[in-house]
Amino acid sequence: MASSSVTSSQSPRPQRPNLVFRQLRGQRSPGEFAAAVRRAAREIGERVSCDARYVGRVEAGEIRCPNYAYERVFLHMFPGRTLTDLGFAPRAEVRGRGARPTDEAPSPRNKSRSHSSYGTGGETEGAYEPYDTQEMYDMQDPRGDTGYVRGRRGTQQAYQNDEESDVQRRAFMTGGTAAMAAASFGPFTLGGAASAATRPVHRAGTGEAGALEAAVRKIRLLDDRHGADGLYRRASAPLRAAYALLDAGTTRQTTTDRLYAGAGELAISVGWLAHDSGRFDDARSHYAEALATARMSGDPGLEAHAFCNTAFLARDAGRPREAVRAAQAAQRVARPLGSPRLMSLLALREAGGWAGLADRTGCEQALARAHALFGRGATEADPEWMSFYGEAELEGLEAQCWSTLGDWPRAARHARRAAGLQNPHFTRNIALYTAELADDLARGGRPDEAAAAGMRVLDLLDEVQSSRVQQMLAGTARVLLPHRRASGVSAFLERHAGVARTA
Repeated sequence: MASSSVTSSQSPRPQRPNLVFRQLRGQRSPGEFAAAVRRAAREIGERVSCDARYVGRVEAGEIRCPNYAYERVFLHMFPGRTLTDLGFAPRAEVRGRGARPTDEAPSPRNKSRSHSSYGTGGETEGAYEPYDTQEMYDMQDPRGDTGYVRGRRGTQQAYQNDEESDVQRRAFMTGGTAAMAAASFGPFTLGGAASAATRPVHRAGTGEAGALEAAVRKIRLLDDRHGADGLYRRASAPLRAAYALLDAGTTRQTTTDRLYAGAGELAISVGWLAHDSGRFDDARSHYAEALATARMSGDPGLEAHAFCNTAFLARDAGRPREAVRAAQAAQRVARPLGSPRLMSLLALREAGGWAGLADRTGCEQALARAHALFGRGATEADPEWMSFYGEAELEGLEAQCWSTLGDWPRAARHARRAAGLQNPHFTRNIALYTAELADDLARGGRPDEAAAAGMRVLDLLDEVQSSRVQQMLAGTARVLLPHRRASGVSAFLERHAGVARTA
């Protein structure tokens, strides 16, 4: 049992929102600002795992003083300012005798970073584990490692009751007006948004909630047909507008619930566009933003969706154990929702993590659950966002598991089925499954068939812009290079090289 970090001789200070830091963020969403923090860290050789939740905790006043790594990054981002100028409390006040003297500047890449320095009432006091579905969030040290401390129910409850409005307004939303937001949704463009910014502020209503939901559907539709690369930058503006709607407030709880759900789903959609186009850090931040929104609004469906995508991202980013844990957390949240298809997809996410850990038994058990749950059929409880999940996706995700485990023939069989079963509307997925097939065939010693499948993918690249598909095809081309004399391989390599030069 973790001991309290506040002794009997110390009374905890009430949290005060960091309004200065909120002003410095400006019109950027918490996720966008977190991405800027990570970029600034790379510029000075630091490594911080900043995401939307961290930004929210700073703005809500939960982090009264950052650790030394974040201090270096913030002072680099805002030259000429001190931590006090950025709205933080003096380090000596927060960390007591363990703090450095105020005249001692933090040295670059300080090597004496111990976990004990983070639990003294400054940056990570009362942190929660991200994959516990009850009452935990995460804390991360400046190296990107994750440590976990269980929080106290009473502390969390008081925080929600006393500071809820500040958290809602500062931790997860951006500045702006509801009028600007409504204009931004339009036909998924920002025409007229600038002029809308000068109009009077009004509370959001059912019309704005409907516009937000329509924007989510539009993004998903475009991604299904064309892939993520051309959409990501355009989608970030509607996301900012969504949080501006929340910031403006509503007059009815039903409208508030719709706005929270819509903003969270939009954050996941934008996160997926970042994910599919290879921007993993941005995707992680957007998914964290969606997870925070889900927990703030008490929406288990949104929370399960955020965990589902987090698991998928963790697998692709080479963090298979995190993928397993996120998928298991999603299953805990989703079980009461009554959707076997959702539970099937989450079991597949878990299977992908086990495959990444080279745990064939764990993978096979998760795959068996996924098939059994899928066989129960569709229900009214299936979420709207799962429209992509059918037999083709089931086969495609299983193909990826066998490919990760190095069973190329089995992976190729499932990838071939996936491409054959896919609805023609999902052009991007047809390209993805066929690229998977080409790679599995190439690695399985069937270069002529791999080249033919690769040609079919190249035929689709005029319609589909997906870094994931292009990277898979590039890997296939490298595998086929020693087989250029095989039937069709040389033609594929030449055509692929031409496409790569013009990309």
